[in-house]
Amino acid sequence: MKYTWLGHASVRLEIGGEVLLIDPWLEGNPSFPDERRAEALEGVTAILLTHGHFDHAEGVAEMAKELGVTLYGIVELAGFLAEVHGVETVGFNKGGTVRIGEVAVTMVNAAHSSSLTHNGRMYNAGDPAGYMIEGEGRCVYVSGDTDVMADMSVLQGIHAPEIGILCAGGHFTMDMNRAAYAASKLFRFETVIPVHYKTFPLLEQSAEPLKAALPGVRVLDPEVMETVEL
Repeated sequence: MKYTWLGHASVRLEIGGEVLLIDPWLEGNPSFPDERRAEALEGVTAILLTHGHFDHAEGVAEMAKELGVTLYGIVELAGFLAEVHGVETVGFNKGGTVRIGEVAVTMVNAAHSSSLTHNGRMYNAGDPAGYMIEGEGRCVYVSGDTDVMADMSVLQGIHAPEIGILCAGGHFTMDMNRAAYAASKLFRFETVIPVHYKTFPLLEQSAEPLKAALPGVRVLDPEVMETVEL
C-alpha cells in the first residue's frame, strides 16, 4: 500500500491493485507542483470526493473525464457533477459501501458543510463525508473535513482502521490537538497522517504538535509528491 500527498487534502492511495485519488484539487492548489501533474495522475482507476468545496472538488469532474475514470461521492454531489459536466459518477450515501475492484469503500459521517459554485451561483452539494477504505487486509480512514465527533468511536468499533488520514489544519477543520484527541481517545491507529494544513497562512504549518501528542503512534508528514509505504 502506498500513500502520496498531493498537497492540502489531496491524496493518492495505491491499495489492492487500485490507484485512488481522494479530493484531488490540483489546478490552483498552491502546494501542488504543476509540472508533476502527469506523475500524480498516472494509472488512476477511480476518484473519491468527500464534499463539494473548491479546495477539494474544483476541476475534479474534468479530471475524471480526462482520465476516463468514475467519480464517487454522495448522491447529491455525484448527481450534480454528472448532470452539469457529463462525467460518469457513482452516488452513494453514509453507511453505504461500493466496491472498486478488490477494494471496499464505505462512506461515513463528517461534521462540516458542503457546497459548490457553478456559473457564479452557489449550490448545496449534499452532506460532507469521510471514507473507510478496505483492501490488502487493512483499513484506511480518510476523515474528509471534520471536527471531532462521538461517531468516531462507533467507526472504530465497526471498522477498526489501522491508518488515519486526518484533517488537522484548524480554522475550517480539526487542528492538530483535536486530531490528536480523536486519534488517541476515539481511534486506535497504528499510523496517522495529517492533511489540510500548510496550504494557507491561517492553517497550521507543522505536524509537530500531533507527533508530540501521539507517542507510540507512527505519525507521518511527508513532503508533497513524496510516496511512503503504509
